[in-house]
Amino acid sequence: METILIVDDEKNYLVILEALLAPEGYEILTEDSAANALRIIRDTDLDLVITDMRMPGKDGMELLEEAKKIDPELPVIIMTAYGTIEKAVEAMKKRAYDYITKPFRNEELKLTVRKALEYSRLKKENRLLSDALSDRFKYGNIIGKSKPMLKIYEMIGKVSQSKASVMITGPSGTGKELIAKAIHYNSPRRNRPFISINCGALTETLLESELFGHERGAFTGAVTMKKGRFELADGGTLFLDEVGEMPPSLQVKLLRVLQEMEFERVGGTKTIKVDVRILAASNRKLKEDVENGIFREDLFYRLNVVHIEVTPLKERVEDIPFLVAHFVEKFRPSNNKKIELDPEVWKALYRYGWPGNIRELENTIERAVVMDSSGLIRLEDLPDEISGSQEELDLDRFIPVNVPLQKTLETIEENLIRRSLSHCNNVQSHAAEMLGITKSHMQHKMKKYNIVI
Repeated sequence: METILIVDDEKNYLVILEALLAPEGYEILTEDSAANALRIIRDTDLDLVITDMRMPGKDGMELLEEAKKIDPELPVIIMTAYGTIEKAVEAMKKRAYDYITKPFRNEELKLTVRKALEYSRLKKENRLLSDALSDRFKYGNIIGKSKPMLKIYEMIGKVSQSKASVMITGPSGTGKELIAKAIHYNSPRRNRPFISINCGALTETLLESELFGHERGAFTGAVTMKKGRFELADGGTLFLDEVGEMPPSLQVKLLRVLQEMEFERVGGTKTIKVDVRILAASNRKLKEDVENGIFREDLFYRLNVVHIEVTPLKERVEDIPFLVAHFVEKFRPSNNKKIELDPEVWKALYRYGWPGNIRELENTIERAVVMDSSGLIRLEDLPDEISGSQEELDLDRFIPVNVPLQKTLETIEENLIRRSLSHCNNVQSHAAEMLGITKSHMQHKMKKYNIVI
């Protein structure tokens, strides 16, 4: 719901304008002085100001100037019964959106208001999307060519054109939000807002306010009227990250909003209707949470119309070379020549289990690029837990002193081969590279230990 502030010292005009514009679906605020209007402008999330030119104290032109200092993108329409070309030129020079004279034609005023609100909405969306629009999150920006990733690309292509809610699950750091953005930016809503919120990062009270907004004075510290994420995402997409962390009381309210697509701000009484597509993500096993009574079953099925499961990095290590190349290019200083990786570094990257998934790999490569000064990333440029410099095997602890040598070596070798194949999704060439042997050597060992994949 768009909010309009009308300022005029003639109260009959306030009544007329509110009666004219409120039925159009706008939220109308009125003030009879510029001083009071400036307080509203500072304390409220507005979409448009309509102000009379001549008022006692500060006039409309002064209000325009001070409003632009508070919010340069807030459109202001000036109206006056004393319309002259000179005044119109002066108002436009001071960045008024438009200038109308009293008495005005009702339809002309409505059209001007609609255009001004369209301008306001586009300005806000451009601000929200400025970073996103430079990178449209096409499939090519989600890195990987493994079978699990190809399946995800296929899912994105299918669900992007629908309005269905999508639940994206997987461990932390696997790129769930990136997938959500890919769905949005390949959908018919691509030019409307993509708004996200982390449901696990806020207290219950703050989360409710962030989702649905609040009125001024709704609670201690609510010094301004604030629109929530649902309202900001109207016409676009709302991404609920870590939705499994949402408190049960808010789960009930969220379910109602998803069913009706309407709500009231905290402390408010006006019903606000929105058109929002919901994408959600969680690193929890929500099915188990439903069975244990932690997460509402009806909300789960409302969110889980389509399910996308993101595989951890350790199960798709064939994507590591593509991810590494992407991150090296991302963090490489523009004046640097090509950066390469030492073969020992590649072995370490394949060998490591990546509990932090893609996010950990990205941080690792950024650190390595920063530490490197020669154009060749070496083992010492990696953290100790990845390079293995702190991994010293305590033989007395793990292997008794009286076991047969050959039997022990063969047991260890077989386990290493099985583990490397498991980590590499049974891709023999990658598993061989992880162990530092050739593919033919790997196949020989698999035959020796009767390992069938």
